[in-house]
Formats: sequence, structure tokens, C-alpha cells
Amino acid sequence: MQISTRIVFASALLLAPLAAQADDHRTAAPEGAAVYFITPVDGASVTSPVVVRFGLSGMGVAPAGTEKEKTGHHHLLIDQALENPDDPIPADDTHRHFGGGQTETSVELAPGEHTLQLVLGDHNHIPHLPPVMSEVITITVE
Repeated sequence: MQISTRIVFASALLLAPLAAQADDHRTAAPEGAAVYFITPVDGASVTSPVVVRFGLSGMGVAPAGTEKEKTGHHHLLIDQALENPDDPIPADDTHRHFGGGQTETSVELAPGEHTLQLVLGDHNHIPHLPPVMSEVITITVE
């Protein structure tokens, strides 16, 4: 019994660095970093196309692919929640990427109620650790 206990313990020691590396794919976010909407504001009634302006504090904006500490680029989630902060943010109609470092956009939205959320992604489109995300806002397109 002692030999197998030693093997399990030794295996755990050898595998511990690998487990730590599994979490290393996420870029650290500085304490207090925040992304937010400048426009529109929560509860706004707007017309399409909707002009969306992104705000960021405690970090800088850098294009996708630029690996620089305390930077990232914006992603706009439309009527969508972030599925998994460990994975790259998908690129589709409900996950809009602004990998060029853009800080505003114009979005065509159908009439009705919509939710919007901003998520900052690192050079690989992966949310930071902890994620830098805005509050979800709700707007009505007339």
C-alpha cells in the first residue's frame, strides 16, 4: 500500500505543473479594469442602425494578435451571453469582433428589444482573467 501511495503522490507532483499550465492560456486583467457603453445607455429607445460607442478604463486597446500587457480589443455580444470565458469568443452575427482596435460601430438591428454586452478579448480573442465585461444593457429599436 505504501508504494502505490508514493506513486500517486509522485504523479500528482509531476502533473501539478501541467494543471497550472492549463489555466495559463488566459491573459491577466489588471484590478479595476472595466469596459462599458458610452452609447447607447441601458433602456434607450433607438433607431437602426444603432451607433455603439465603447468605453474602457484601466487598460488600453490593441488590435487582435498584438500581445501586450494590459491591453485587449472589444467584442460586442448581441442578444447573446458569453458561453465560456476559457474559449475564444466566436465570430458571428451575435458575437461581433473589433480586432482592428475600433472603439465604435454602427449595427443594423431589427425592431424590438435587444440586449448588448461588451467583452474585452486578448490577442487571441479569449476573455481576460478575470473577464473584463460590461453590464448587459437592454435597448429598444423602434
